[in-house]
Amino acid sequence: MKRMVRVFEHQILDKFSLCTDKEPLGVEAIDALWKFNDANGQKYFIGTRHGVRFKQFVGVLQVGNVTIEILPKADLNESEEYDRWQDILLKMLKYCKWISVDSLTTASLRIKNNSLLDLYFELYLKELESLIHQGLFKKYKPVEDNVTALKGSLRFSKHIQQNLVNKARFYTAHQVYSQDHLLHQILLYALQILKKINCNHQLTDRINRVLFSLPEISWRSITASHFKQIVESRKTKPYKQALQIAKMLILNYSPDIKQGKEDMIAILFDMNRLWEEFVYRVLSNNLDAERYRLSFQNKQDFWDNKTIRPDIYMEVLEDLKVVNGYIIDTKWKIVADHSPSDEDLRQIFAYNAHWDCENSLLLYPSSIPTHRHSTGKYHFLFNGKTHHCSLGFIGVNDGRGGVNIKFHNKVLDMLLTKSATDM
Repeated sequence: MKRMVRVFEHQILDKFSLCTDKEPLGVEAIDALWKFNDANGQKYFIGTRHGVRFKQFVGVLQVGNVTIEILPKADLNESEEYDRWQDILLKMLKYCKWISVDSLTTASLRIKNNSLLDLYFELYLKELESLIHQGLFKKYKPVEDNVTALKGSLRFSKHIQQNLVNKARFYTAHQVYSQDHLLHQILLYALQILKKINCNHQLTDRINRVLFSLPEISWRSITASHFKQIVESRKTKPYKQALQIAKMLILNYSPDIKQGKEDMIAILFDMNRLWEEFVYRVLSNNLDAERYRLSFQNKQDFWDNKTIRPDIYMEVLEDLKVVNGYIIDTKWKIVADHSPSDEDLRQIFAYNAHWDCENSLLLYPSSIPTHRHSTGKYHFLFNGKTHHCSLGFIGVNDGRGGVNIKFHNKVLDMLLTKSATDM
């Protein structure tokens, strides 16, 4: 029986947390999370008594028949608006091209009360069904076999071993034009994982139909190295989306994490990285490229062999000449009372010094439309000039049920104008 529990980032989940069936999560799932976290260097959560506290990673984990959905949240509202934040996460992932989602699939996900993992499964099946309908492509592959007709090159030693008496056969090395090749072996391996871990009965029949529709394909245990062997071509182009999802399923699958009791899969996204790329894409898609030039993850040498790397560096151009530069450093966290951390202020101080900027921006998400930005000055002068750090807040929701992708002018205002508030 499928069980599900939903939480927000930075919240605690323990063995007493109730799933959708109103039953406690249980110690087995928590033990599996601890083991998973240990195997990944304590990267994803912090262990607590009887549970875990999640960090900035969002997405979905499945342990046995329990699905745990971790959603982002950029406000202090105590209400559990899971559907709203799931929708925001999906639209941010889509905008950054981290996942391909259409409105119909998103709507069905919300209506069925399914998880993000169900969405990935459905997308994967949809891609496979489309490929099968179009016709799976063939490739030449080398084979050695004892055949009745002489073709390719004769393998003399093996021919003598196997056909000393039988003169009607030839042991040869030749090529066959077949659908049994690496791409299809990858897709089959991911589909078998999906069949093993799927808890959604609505998808079970589709999985079996796709498996039945596939031609005879050799089984191969797929690892990360196999994806590096794929050579992109005209024939592989239609496979791109299916291979991306297959890669995510295969590389994030942990079989038998509980000594054979619980298989586990985890598809998690770092919200700091997603917010950083989301802001960059909104700015680059909306700002005039002849007036503003953006660099993503621009870096300079900092100390010894270490580098310093702000999220976004923006140059203002006049007649193709740079007249000013600004740093935008994104932070996916809630800041109360316009009080940035000392660490963030020191970071901007270093950026201003290295890129010779008079004003830079710490950009945070907000759910308050009227959240105003503020600017403070550093008391240390660079080349006799005062430099500043602004705090800016961007509403993630556009107020119409969508995600905000038109905040570029507001960011410019934050950088180019200083508020009356000093920190």
